[in-house]
Amino acid sequence: SPSRPVDQVSWNDCQQFCAKTGMKLPTEAEWEYACRAGTDTSFSFGNRITTVDANCDYKIRKPIAVGSYEPNSFGLYDMHGNVFEWCRDWYGVYPKGPTTDPQGPAKGTDHVMRGGSFCVKASSVRSALRNSGAPNFQSNDLGFRIAQTINS
Repeated sequence: SPSRPVDQVSWNDCQQFCAKTGMKLPTEAEWEYACRAGTDTSFSFGNRITTVDANCDYKIRKPIAVGSYEPNSFGLYDMHGNVFEWCRDWYGVYPKGPTTDPQGPAKGTDHVMRGGSFCVKASSVRSALRNSGAPNFQSNDLGFRIAQTINS
């Protein structure tokens, strides 16, 4: 359906799409910044979440139309739940101490996935939750969000 998120795509599939469109996957740091939308709470709208706030916790059991829940304060929909989203970075241990806009390692075996999905517990869709998968991994609860650099 045109209103549902793209799913069942690998990180490699995303790279092919991005190469054709001139877009990119967000870095993990960009993704989390967009998800948090200026907050420092567990979720972009506070410290608690239920299935009233996001498609999670096994209630609906499939991806649903984007925009079925309220957007965050940046106007972005479904940053929590619905489908996990691939990020550009390789998965690795975060650097110790405070950092600004950290980059993932230069190489690795898995890429970062963020956001949680319809088939994880509500507590697992928090802004800081990290997951990972091999570049060729596909799942019905895994999609992507594209980013574009805007020159100001």
